[in-house]
Formats: sequence, structure tokens, C-alpha cells
Amino acid sequence: MKRILILLVCTVLSSFSFSQERKAPAYPLITHDPYFSMWSFTDRLTDESIRHWTGSEHPLVAVVEVDGTLYRFMGQLEKAYNQLLPTSDNGNYEVRYSLSEPQSGWIEVDFDDRNWKTGSAPFGNRNGQVKTPWDGPDLWVRRSFDLANNDLNDLFLKIDHDDNIIVYLNGEIIYKHSGWTEEFKYHEIQDSIKKRLKKGKNVLAMHIINTAGGTYLDAGIVKEKKQKGREILVAEQTGLEFEATQTSYSFKAGPVDLDLTFTSPLLLDDLDLIARPVSYVTARVNASDNKDHRVKIWIGASSTLAVHTPSQEVVTEKYSEDGLQLMKAGTIEQPLLKKSGDGVRIDWGYVYIAVPASQNSKQFLSAGSMPFGGLSENDTQITADKMTGRSLMMNTVLDYGKVGKSSKEQYVMLAYDDLYSVQYFGENLQPWWNKSGNNTIEDEIQKASDDYVSIISRVQAFDKKLRKETTEVGGNKYAELCIMAYRQSVAAHKLLESPQGELLFMSKENYSNGSINTVDITYPSSPLYLIYNPDLLKGMLNGIFYYSESGKWKKPFPAHDLGTYPLANGQTYGEDMPIEEAGNMIISTAAIAKVEGNAEYAKKHWDVLTTWAEYLVKEGFDPADQLCTDDFAGHLARNANLSIKAIMGIGAYAMMADMLGDQETAARFRKSAEEMVPKWMKLADDGDHYALTFDGKGTWSQKYNLVWDELLGLDLFPKEVADKEIAFYLTKQNKYGLPLDSRRDYTKSDWVIWTAVMTDNDRDFETLVAPMYRYAVETPSRVPISDWHDTKNAEKQNFQARSVVGGYFMKLLEKKLK
Repeated sequence: MKRILILLVCTVLSSFSFSQERKAPAYPLITHDPYFSMWSFTDRLTDESIRHWTGSEHPLVAVVEVDGTLYRFMGQLEKAYNQLLPTSDNGNYEVRYSLSEPQSGWIEVDFDDRNWKTGSAPFGNRNGQVKTPWDGPDLWVRRSFDLANNDLNDLFLKIDHDDNIIVYLNGEIIYKHSGWTEEFKYHEIQDSIKKRLKKGKNVLAMHIINTAGGTYLDAGIVKEKKQKGREILVAEQTGLEFEATQTSYSFKAGPVDLDLTFTSPLLLDDLDLIARPVSYVTARVNASDNKDHRVKIWIGASSTLAVHTPSQEVVTEKYSEDGLQLMKAGTIEQPLLKKSGDGVRIDWGYVYIAVPASQNSKQFLSAGSMPFGGLSENDTQITADKMTGRSLMMNTVLDYGKVGKSSKEQYVMLAYDDLYSVQYFGENLQPWWNKSGNNTIEDEIQKASDDYVSIISRVQAFDKKLRKETTEVGGNKYAELCIMAYRQSVAAHKLLESPQGELLFMSKENYSNGSINTVDITYPSSPLYLIYNPDLLKGMLNGIFYYSESGKWKKPFPAHDLGTYPLANGQTYGEDMPIEEAGNMIISTAAIAKVEGNAEYAKKHWDVLTTWAEYLVKEGFDPADQLCTDDFAGHLARNANLSIKAIMGIGAYAMMADMLGDQETAARFRKSAEEMVPKWMKLADDGDHYALTFDGKGTWSQKYNLVWDELLGLDLFPKEVADKEIAFYLTKQNKYGLPLDSRRDYTKSDWVIWTAVMTDNDRDFETLVAPMYRYAVETPSRVPISDWHDTKNAEKQNFQARSVVGGYFMKLLEKKLK
């Protein structure tokens, strides 16, 4: 395992500078499913709070005590605030508001707003969260308040808004932002503005604009509460390593070295293991000066891991069971499967923090941030076994006793029991690990504890194998991309069993529209699962097959999705993608047949596959104006790459018919596909390349769908087609990659990898892949890697944390199929 050194100069109050050989846009820490997913968005673990993949804070904080001196080595301690002007989570308040543009001077204290309406905050259209409905387009708000306190230091605007907003305090701008937030953010009010505050009447004035979709406004002013306690230094981070299933950090805390490893044991050939929602945080310490030192580690997990918004009230509990010490937290409300959408965190079920009783660890509950003194020998803090409130802390203290040159290791387990995971055509489904309904999360945590040593050994062996085989087929940069993609792709799914007894591996279309089981998300992610467990790809297809075969979906092509996560009750996307999804389903099924060496899975669904294949024969060659998987680029008629998908789909159906012994059907569909190829070459020909559309001379696009011609052994297109395209693409690259097509500078990194696999020249493959790696390590968008980015500035184009990066494994799949 390659060690990455991070050189830094560290003092308590100074800023840090460092250099690092490699990095990722964000680092997976706890990754299991679309809700139980925690990441570090920075290279140094202490620079920011730990976050959910959406960007919302999921505080996980750790401090090591060495001979009485405290060093923070993970996350940031939560700040506490006094409410000067409370927001709705701390009290009710009314404001004056107008839906029409007011006269000039409306931001001033003495403006006459008596003709404005009066309404209670929050404003907007978030389900269950607003008191005054507002859908846009504009809202003007004035919140007047009297000020009696002269201490105006450390003031912050506390605001949650959707969308664009300008905020004024006594006529001066204190905040301006284009975009939206999904939780409260704190923005310090500058001294020059605070001077305008005065005893008596003041006004907070806001103008918010709704650009599309959701609306929301809730804002106030708070004062930071200075917390008393022991001084906490910042540990020096000296190393960072990440592999497919583990992320590890190294620190120096005075005379003690500390290694911290996060393990999510997502081994795809073990369904029970990947379904078990338990991750490990392992802390190993040793003295670097050959002396003995007294060492304790405090790890604090916030109850916000179990809420959609921090304002939700939770109950926390501490207890012991069968060799485990446990703490759990969940909302009081428990709105089971009530929320659906993209930027949604789970607010039902319970998060658990557990340690084996044999470690003799100390656990306790507290309100707010770290209970200073909680690590000390003479700690007399008394906490209840049960607490109710907001943003409570579940604390675990690992006591290592005296630590010398030999290392000592302890671990903490984080788990989540979502009770019911998905609603599937009206029926609430329990997670795979409890599909019988007779299991408990304590059982799963106990298994995780009992198997700790063997699981760590297994994941380390897998990580080593994955790095080796991806390096061998594609080089170091390709291997790094696959390692970045692995946990991200797997954790964007949920493993379940359908009421019909079939495996379901249901994706969430993260940071796009929140669809569940999107077919054109399944298709690009498929290489990863075809390599390590094709049953999981079947689990992505089963729900779509059922939707058509049950008669619930009646069209002659597949649905785009099954709903909006976690409600899989039928398609909610506003428009069909007929050729796209028909091709995706047939090709994916054929790929399973190719990997397994038989078409038995296809045989189960042959009637509906036939319907879709016939549709492609009729409608697929010269596509009408419609969307494809790259729907962000808009509608496109006569799409040459979509036509290739139809041809691949028809050829793949013929391949499966042949495997099933139906030679007549195989010959008929094979002939249809073969006849389309020369027509395609003629219509798409544009000299030294093939065009974006059949009537679009002077245009071009990546023909990534063509990759299946060789991988499935269809051999429909002459080799010269791919060779000509690759030669042309090599002339069109920008610093951060090959654009998707001639219309814009953005690209899709998964498609670039597919396109690169179309060459049989290793040098050309590496030339196309290298900019994808450069993008990954240089992008300013510090989020779980975006598959859609600008090829000139490396900025993400909205998407993040999506499962489609499983498509990076296409080069490794090529080796498997060959």
C-alpha cells in the first residue's frame, strides 16, 4: 500500500500549508447507502466537519489526550450560539413581507411597512417545514427588532434559503448569494456593519428570488457562545492513504503517533456483508520516543446523523447488550418513508455507536459539543442514560492506558437501522439484512464485532487485488480512478428483497433528481458489478422488468425509473427515454449472459425483452427528437450515438437468442442490426470522423455505446469506425479531458473511460484517461467525485456522488470478457 506523505507546519492558531502526492476530490469514511454516507471534503481531516455526500454536516469529532494534553485529529468542534434574533428552530417569529417590488428605501430602519403583509416564518414550499407558503418568484421581507445589549462581538447571520438572496442589516448588505442551502449556514457579520446596530429599533431586510423548484427562507442573528474548557491543539496529519474499502490517516500528537482507519467492508461477492450497515473506525497508537505515555481517545458522534435538519428533536439512549456497549439516536417524530427527493437525509430509524465491552471503553451522552473534561482522570460528569433535545452528542472514550513503542489498537463501530428502507409499489420493504423481520441491529453489530479481525483481513486482501489488477490493465492513474469510484458507486444503492422474492439493488440518482432505480444510471455503472457480482446488476434490472411484466408499465419500452428515492411506486421522471432505456436494458441483460456464459436470466424475461428489441428495430435506427442518458444536454433528433445503442441492443438480443438455441430469431435480429451498420456509416460520415447527428455535418460526439460491439463479441461495425473516432478524439482533448461532444466543453468521465476502451492501443487509452485523473486531483469542486465536469476548468457541472462512476471499471471488464 502506497503511503502518501502530507508535509505541514502546524500550530494552534496558524494556517497550514502542505503538499501531497495524490488526493481525491473527497474521501469516503462511512459508506453504506444513500442515507448512511459520511465523507471528508478536505485533504486534512481536521479542516472541516465530516459531511453527508449532499454536503450537509454530519459531525464526527475526535480528540486524543496524551499525558493530559488534548489534540484534535478529526472534524471540528461544534460552536454554540446565543439567540439574538432566533430562527424558527429556536422560537416562533413574525415578519412583514411583500410579494411585489416595494418602493425605494425598503431596506432602511425608518421605512413605513405598515401596508405590508404579516406572516410567520419560515416561508416557502418545503413539505412540513413552512408556516407561510411562498412559491415565488420574489419575496421581500423586513424583520424589525429592538436591541438592548451593548455586547455585539461575534455576531453571525444564521440563514437557510432557497434560492438567490440579498440580506441587509440597517441598510447595509451583510450577505449575498446565488443558489440555495439545505440547512442553516452561519456568516460572520463584519465590524463595520455591526457599528450600524443601535439601541432601540433595527431591521433585517431580505430580498429572495426563486429561480426554479423549491423555495425557503428562515433567518436570524446569533452570537457565538465562548465555551470554557481545556485548550485543544490540532494534531499534525502526516499521512493519508485510501483504497477501495478503507481510508486511513496518520497523525502526530506530541510524542505519540496515531493511525486512524475507516473501513466499510463492501465486498460485493458477500451480499450479507455489504447489506450489513456497520462500519469500523480503528485507532492505533504508539509512542515515538520510546517512553511510556498515558493515552485516551474521545470520539463524538452527533445525533444529526439521524435527522434531515438539525432542528429536529431527537432522543438518545445508552445501554449494554451481549458484550456490547451501545448508544443510539433517532428523531422523536420517526416519519417513516415520508420524505422523498434528492437532497434529503434520513430522519427515521436510528444511528448506533458501539464498542465491544472487552475494550472497557467509556460511553456517555451530552448536549452540544465535546464535554471538556470528559477524558480526564477525575471526571465527575454525570449524564443520563437517555436524553432528548437537538444536536446531542454520543461520546465514546477509548482508554489505552500506558502506551509505549508497541502499538495498541481499539475500534468503534457505526451502524444505522433504517427499520424500513424503500416503499416498493406500495409495500414497505425492510433491508436485506432483516428481510425475514426476525433479526435485530444489535445482532448485526455483534456479528461485525465477532468478525472484525477476519473482515479487516479480507478487505485488505481485496483492496490489494483491485489495485493490482486495475494497474495491470490501465496503469496507475486508471487504478486511482477505480479506487476513488468503488465505495461511491456501491454506497449509492440499497440492497433489498422484493415481495416476489427477487434481489433488488436499487440506486439513488444522487445530486441529479433523486430518482430511484434509474435505468440510465444502471447502464453506466454496470461494469463494476459485472466484474464482482452480476447478481447485483440483476438486482438493478429486476424492478424494471417487474414494472413492465406486471402490467403496471404498459409502454413498449422500459420505464426511466421506479419513482423518487425511497418511494419506488412508479416512474416520476417527467419524460420517457424510449430508445435509451430499451437499449440499456437489453445490453445490460446480454452483458450478464456474456459474463455468466448462459442466457438463463434473459430467458426469465424473454417476452418483454422481445417487445423492447422489436421496438428498437422499428424506431431505433434514426431516433426521433428525444432525450438520451445525457439529458442535461437537451433533446436531440437523429442522434448518431443513440442509434449505435439501438444497433447494439438489437445485436445483443440476437446474441442471447442464439445462446438460447433460437437460431431463427437470432438470424432475423442479427440481419436487422447488420443492415443498419452501413446505413449508419453513410449517414454519420463527416470525413475524418462521424457526426453528432445524421444531419449535423461539422459536429462530433463520443460514440461510447460502440464499446459493446467488441466486449459482447457482436462484431457488427468494422474496426475502422472505432479507429477513426479515436484518432479524431485525440485531436479534441482539453486539459481536463475529451468533451462529450462538439456543443459544449463539459464531459462525462464515465463515458470517456468507455470511449478509451474502444482503442486497442495502450498509449491512446492512457492519453484519454490521464486528463480524467488530472481532473480528479485538481478539481476545485471538493465533493464526492462528479461524473460531469468542465474540461477546461475542472469544475463540476452539478452532479456528485453518483453511482455511474462504476463505469470506470470498463477497462477491467474488457479483460474479464476477453
